[in-house]
Amino acid sequence: MSATLSRVRTAAALGGAQHTLRVLVVDDHPIVRAGVRALLELDDGITVVEEAGDVTEAAFKMRRHKPDALVLDAQLPAGEGGGVIERLREEAPGCKVLLLATERDPDHVREALTSGANGYVLKDAAQEELIAAVREISRGGRYVDPRLAVHILNTELTRRARADRHPLSDREREVLRLLAHGHTNLEIARLLFISVRTAERHRTNIMRKLRLRSRSEMVGYALRRGMIEHAAPA
Repeated sequence: MSATLSRVRTAAALGGAQHTLRVLVVDDHPIVRAGVRALLELDDGITVVEEAGDVTEAAFKMRRHKPDALVLDAQLPAGEGGGVIERLREEAPGCKVLLLATERDPDHVREALTSGANGYVLKDAAQEELIAAVREISRGGRYVDPRLAVHILNTELTRRARADRHPLSDREREVLRLLAHGHTNLEIARLLFISVRTAERHRTNIMRKLRLRSRSEMVGYALRRGMIEHAAPA
């Protein structure tokens, strides 16, 4: 018995009686499925109830076994993202979903988690990482591969810093420029082919985001930022 296997089984034994997590593995590559299954079953507290090679087969086996967790290939040929997750979860509403992926882009990870996945792990993750992820999502938590977590955090911090420097959207900047030039909401609506209500909403959002209280303060902001060269005459 390997040292890793010994550690996993000893940890399970020390935990005493516990609920065995029932897992379904879905991947269109038989070798990958077999490998994931072998890694998961090194933990005495996890049982792989079935494997599936596509979404249709997975849906049938989800309905039949009602697993606690689903380890799902994020790049199945039938499609990826929320559509597949939603379809499979219909067969076992309480099932948690862990995506196995190769994609490291923070936006892709964020999209996956907002589309219904409970966890995201890279396919070259170590055995301990895979087991930890399955256990964490089964407890109701979220799990992101640690190799991605720091990158995601840095990306989010960069976005927030950029938003602090440029809090307005392109359309809001356009509306602010027109307001600073003295245009009314009605005129702005006509110039931008939007409704008056939308123009008013943009104005409200601009004042909220920039913490401004009057048109004169908006004009001052636009002048300081070089959005206009001079304000409209009073």
